[in-house]
Amino acid sequence: MRDLVEIGMGRTARRAYELDDIEIIPSRRTRSSKDVSTTWQIDAYRFDIPLITHPTDAIVSPGTAVAVGELGGLGVLNAEGLWARHGDVDEALFRLVQATEDSEDPAAAVKVLQELHAAPLRMDLIAEAIKQVRESGVTVAVRVSPQRAAELTPDLLAAGVEILVVQGTIISAEHVSRGGEPLNLKSFIADLDIPVIAGGVGDYRTAMHLMRTGAAGVIVGYGYAPGVTTTDSVLGIGVPMATAIADAAAARRDYLDETGGRYVHVIADGGVTTSGDVAKSIACGADAVMLGEPLAAATEAPGQGLYWTAASAHPSVPRSLVAEAVDQELDLRKLLFGPSADPRGVTNLFGALKRAMAKTGYSDLKEFQKVGLTIRG
Repeated sequence: MRDLVEIGMGRTARRAYELDDIEIIPSRRTRSSKDVSTTWQIDAYRFDIPLITHPTDAIVSPGTAVAVGELGGLGVLNAEGLWARHGDVDEALFRLVQATEDSEDPAAAVKVLQELHAAPLRMDLIAEAIKQVRESGVTVAVRVSPQRAAELTPDLLAAGVEILVVQGTIISAEHVSRGGEPLNLKSFIADLDIPVIAGGVGDYRTAMHLMRTGAAGVIVGYGYAPGVTTTDSVLGIGVPMATAIADAAAARRDYLDETGGRYVHVIADGGVTTSGDVAKSIACGADAVMLGEPLAAATEAPGQGLYWTAASAHPSVPRSLVAEAVDQELDLRKLLFGPSADPRGVTNLFGALKRAMAKTGYSDLKEFQKVGLTIRG
């Protein structure tokens, strides 16, 4: 039964929970972390760790996408970002770094990003970026917005994209645009021969609607990063991640029954900043996590220690700051797999996931989704 709270006369709200509100319960069984598998597979593509990168230029360049892929995850390029608009991205990023250093006004860096994203999209540039990833032999994934998905996808497919991510702050099964044809995801996906991951969503009903479009994966959340994203302040919209993941997992279960066996992956995107958050996301029902800010600390991240989301560059309603992350001291391999001397859970992210699974006696990700949970008092 849903936990409804009266917030005023005739008005109720549902009580929901963040990842920080829950804890994983150890079971009667433990095992060695060497006997634990973190592999997962979406469509025909298999990955060693349940990691998808948040598609922001702050952490994903063509080179970073290759590095993530070689380490067992999935790097996602932004087909509407800097690598699709500027031939010299290093110069564009230098302008951004200078703006953060020369001004204490947080709007200064956002203004630079808006100016950089005002440059026209060039398919030759994004095709070259895709080629670099494809030639490395790793899986090629690219993100488009719902508004431009129909326009850009044919050229992206021709360039060699293998997984398409249709992502906005909030997405629905049908994106309505005045003065143009709406994007109907069901017909859009049906015409494609590659898997589509779509999101973000924050509730059972929308997750179910997206699953019924034929999406191979549904993104839960909008990439919330503390001190970076401002969607709650700007739009008043928030997604308590523990509840949202559990709701989407319930939709996945019901859709599995409805279709007689079609499994749709749930991807948690938001509020995941530590290895404990990764473990709790899987425990709530996610198949993988979409990491952003934690990867900004990697020496390979192109943002040079800065982090922002694509929503920062919106021309009229930006919903992300350009924030200083941490010093770039670790390469991706150490950030993901250790070894680590940091006890805060910000490094060895997936080595810690293995340890959490081993400590609770589970051998793979799908089993770990059944682990017991408690709510903090």
